Amino acid sequence: MGRNLQTGKGLRPVDLARGHGLSTQAVRNYEEAGILPASGRTAHGYRTYTPLHASALRAFLALVPGHGHRTATAIMRAVNRGAVDEAFRLIDESHVQLLDDRRTLRTVESALRDLNSATPSGDGAGSGRGAGAGARAGSGPAEALGRGGTFIGPLADTLAVRPATLRAWERAGLVRPRRDPRTGYRVYDEADVRDVRLAHQLRRGGYLLEQIAPLLDQVRAAGGPEPLAAALQDWQGRLSARGRSMLAGAAELEAYLRERG
Repeated sequence: MGRNLQTGKGLRPVDLARGHGLSTQAVRNYEEAGILPASGRTAHGYRTYTPLHASALRAFLALVPGHGHRTATAIMRAVNRGAVDEAFRLIDESHVQLLDDRRTLRTVESALRDLNSATPSGDGAGSGRGAGAGARAGSGPAEALGRGGTFIGPLADTLAVRPATLRAWERAGLVRPRRDPRTGYRVYDEADVRDVRLAHQLRRGGYLLEQIAPLLDQVRAAGGPEPLAAALQDWQGRLSARGRSMLAGAAELEAYLRERG
């Protein structure tokens, strides 16, 4: 390994930097960070690099898009100190994270499909109890409000969950029903029912409440599930690009490992 570092055409920091649009200081920083192997030195103390260093730089820059700067740095440090199995473990963890992200995307897409195919709240939630019942004086939480919204009872019945579950989701910030000014009962409007249905699907997919809350915030920020669907398509594209970048990084890292011997 040491012999490889000393053979081949000598390269200056600027020679490595030029081919990748980097500054010479960046090359020196990469060496100090352990991303590149230690350089040789001239009699006057100037750094000298070899084609092996150029290969290490190519590997690092190819790893960054798929794994991120921090993980790519850790991978190169591990390789350069001879801990190749540690580098492989880091790569495996990145692939696991990518797989988890794909599963999350599929779950959200499935939840949105189910949400879009669900019966609108004004026609379904509580219609079996009589949409006009909520307008009567003395109507309770088990009665619907018709087109103005629905109480907690009929909504819970529609989803086959307990009202206590909906109250827990409210405490977790998943849904924010208003209160009827006359009775103080929770009133779920169309957007609330949408959020509850989406939360229900995600919970069935195994997601924790603290994981669901940010997703529902995205739905609200996007103005509903339709704009979010476009964001999910973009997310899919980014995941695919990340997967391809991981392949490109693996190819350059393999070339560097072969050159190291």
